[in-house]
Amino acid sequence: MRIAAGIEYDGSGFRGWQAQSDWTAVRTVQAAVEAAISRVADHPLEVVCAGRTDAGVHAAAQVIHFDTQAVRTERSWVLGVNSHLPPDVSLLWARPVDEGFHARFAAQSRSYRYVILNRGVRPAILARRVSWFRHSLDAQRMQAGAVHLLGEHDFSSFRAVACQARHPVRTIHEITVTREGEFVHIDVTANAFLHHMVRNIAGVLMAVGCGDREPGWVQKVLGHRDRTQGGVTAPPDGLYLAGVRYEARFGLPGEAVPPRFC
Repeated sequence: MRIAAGIEYDGSGFRGWQAQSDWTAVRTVQAAVEAAISRVADHPLEVVCAGRTDAGVHAAAQVIHFDTQAVRTERSWVLGVNSHLPPDVSLLWARPVDEGFHARFAAQSRSYRYVILNRGVRPAILARRVSWFRHSLDAQRMQAGAVHLLGEHDFSSFRAVACQARHPVRTIHEITVTREGEFVHIDVTANAFLHHMVRNIAGVLMAVGCGDREPGWVQKVLGHRDRTQGGVTAPPDGLYLAGVRYEARFGLPGEAVPPRFC
């Protein structure tokens, strides 16, 4: 039986999603989730996720799947797994799916939210949950720059040097920049993302928002197809995997509401 599930986690205490060979020395989300589900299933198993997140990156709506011979109700999966998970990870839902479902390859799009606390004083309560930028940001200028990223492009200027993707072409369906009080939100939806792509986009847009660059510079960066021309990589703290979209036939819950600060 194949089970799909949704999880959320605070990534600040993890080395990212992917389990490491020396899992006892490196804390990862995948290792914690697999250990908890294996306890409930009463056999070892592996989980597949919709999108691997980096160290320090959070998820409001990560989607996974796993195969098991164990028969449990949806409620039993949720309650049982959560009883074995650490406090910074939670299983939100679980339900059977057909074998044609694949958390990664069946995903039609993924959405991320990058949250910036834009004030002169660093955060304490929200430390490691938002990115802090002390200089004033103009969300309208950032939006004017962001529109250049819409559509299908070669995003080589926005991929990490160590990115292992076979090609740099991705399609951004939506990108919006909004301000609510001291918080600036960057929301991006694409068919898929490259390593550090959202963080690199955020870094470029913040350079535009503070006035260091003009909005048209974003298009120039995109055209260079060269990471060295793309500016700084924004910190992971404010980045959330906000949603994953699948065909309605799989019958999965609607997309979660990502965290929004105001």
